[in-house]
Amino acid sequence: MFTTQAPQVRAGRREWAGLAVLMIPVLLISIDNTVLGFAIPAISTGLHPTGTQLLWIVDIYALMLAGLLVAMGSIGDRVGRRKLLVIGAIGFGLASLLAAFSTSAEMLIASRALLGIFGATLMPSTLSLIRNIFLNAKDRRVAIATWSAMFSGGAALGPIVGGILLEHFHWSAIFFINLPLIAIFIPAAIVLLPESRDPNPGRIDPLSIVLSMLMLTPLVYAIKHVMADGADLLFWGTMTVTVLAGTGFVLRQLYSSRPLLDVRLFTNKVFTSAVASNLLSVMGLAGFLYFGTQLLQLVLGLSPVEAALVLIPGLIAAIISGYAAVPIMARLQPRVVVPCALVLNAFGLGIVAFTPEHSVAGMLISFLILGIGIGTARSSRMI
Repeated sequence: MFTTQAPQVRAGRREWAGLAVLMIPVLLISIDNTVLGFAIPAISTGLHPTGTQLLWIVDIYALMLAGLLVAMGSIGDRVGRRKLLVIGAIGFGLASLLAAFSTSAEMLIASRALLGIFGATLMPSTLSLIRNIFLNAKDRRVAIATWSAMFSGGAALGPIVGGILLEHFHWSAIFFINLPLIAIFIPAAIVLLPESRDPNPGRIDPLSIVLSMLMLTPLVYAIKHVMADGADLLFWGTMTVTVLAGTGFVLRQLYSSRPLLDVRLFTNKVFTSAVASNLLSVMGLAGFLYFGTQLLQLVLGLSPVEAALVLIPGLIAAIISGYAAVPIMARLQPRVVVPCALVLNAFGLGIVAFTPEHSVAGMLISFLILGIGIGTARSSRMI
């Protein structure tokens, strides 16, 4: 078993094969977060969603994913991380089928919400299993860099995959591609991954889970609503729910003997800066991909495949820079590497924001710089 290795023993073929298996759900999660970029025009034509519904189709996946990550990590500690991975993969596949056969905007929103829920069962278990499989510090750094590179690369790969598929198939194809990956992952996970769980996990706290969702969901709704209808009574009501739920969540974690999330960690400058840098990187990547995919097609007139090709250099840069961060971090402190990476992110986004005349070359260069910055920033804070 992996967990009986001594810390000084280097990983062997079985461990690295297990890492390859773990990268399948990482790619599934990250690709599905951005794959809709090129599909939005086709979905708009096919399902006729309103502007608000279209935003929910895009955002509900990430909202459910983020809101349930901590809760699903806690459940994995109790039922077993490999078991939760397999259950989540099966649910992810069924939700993908439901999304592919959606006949209305409401059905697609519900399907994307289910994808986010089951995606939340996959993500924390992959990192936990990496830390159980790779006990040697050097091997673990490479494994975590691989996780980070695949996550960043998968997010960039999503629009590329979507663009290529939409050139030849119906928009539902972007969900069908999950099925063969899941079919490969489930038996491979059972054979190659060890089971692991927390020997003393404590009780599940359903109220904390509810409060965390009540903190996030009304906030997202309020932001969407205020952009469409202004700061009316509904906006202030949802913001009140967000503030009350957020306050209740923080207080419950502070006074709980086994909190769902130890909010005291945010008093640690290293932890808080890591979270902030990852948040800024993800926001920059998601914003660029949502804006860039539309601009390349609707403004610059590229086909889905042509637009996808523009993003490939940035995808490659994100993956390579994630691995390059490993030797860089051996020589430089995170307080040097991460700010430099964030400056690259800002520079890449600035090219798009302050260029009066957008061009294909400008978008390519912008995403290339952004990919280097995001890949470096994420790996530097994960290692």
